[in-house]
Amino acid sequence: MSFRLSLLFFILTNSLFSQLNSMEWEPDYSFNIKDFQGAKTSINEDIDKELVQSGVILDFEFQMSNVEFMFTKNFNSKVSCTFHRDAAVIMASDSSAAKRLMDLVKFDFDLSELYARKIRKELFENKKTFSDATFFQPYFDKMIAERDKISSRVYSETDFGNNPEVLKKEHEAVKSELKAYSDYCKACKPPKKRNKTN
Repeated sequence: MSFRLSLLFFILTNSLFSQLNSMEWEPDYSFNIKDFQGAKTSINEDIDKELVQSGVILDFEFQMSNVEFMFTKNFNSKVSCTFHRDAAVIMASDSSAAKRLMDLVKFDFDLSELYARKIRKELFENKKTFSDATFFQPYFDKMIAERDKISSRVYSETDFGNNPEVLKKEHEAVKSELKAYSDYCKACKPPKKRNKTN
């Protein structure tokens, strides 16, 4: 069986994403304008409407037999948070505006990894031996909705990144929570004893 769920945040594009031009989440990655390789990326003083497409995708994919699925509990490696350069776009009037938008994307990348970890935790804690292959859908949908709500709020409260103090505070909160979910990084093994607390 093969399942694939993909969500591109903010603006959906019709681009085909090259796996060679994407990267998994990294904790200290610093974006630069060369990362934003979407066709519309531009820094030009004539631009009067700023635009950012994050290129960040949360993905859940697995291929295994029914028997393998039945006895699998750790789906950490099956949930990915990736940045796709070909889908990432920044349109800004100058380099300082572009930097501000890149700070928003970095926040979103970290926020998305946090929710990837929350999804991994939900799957680990709720997968039963006889769970149906679609058991993950409610948890995935719930976490995506929460992620989108926070992202929209932060974009609004920071005035699209124009309030760096608020953005920094929100970003630090996300980084702190990432540490609290350290057992649910993509390469990690969750604790053997289930933790029912949130």
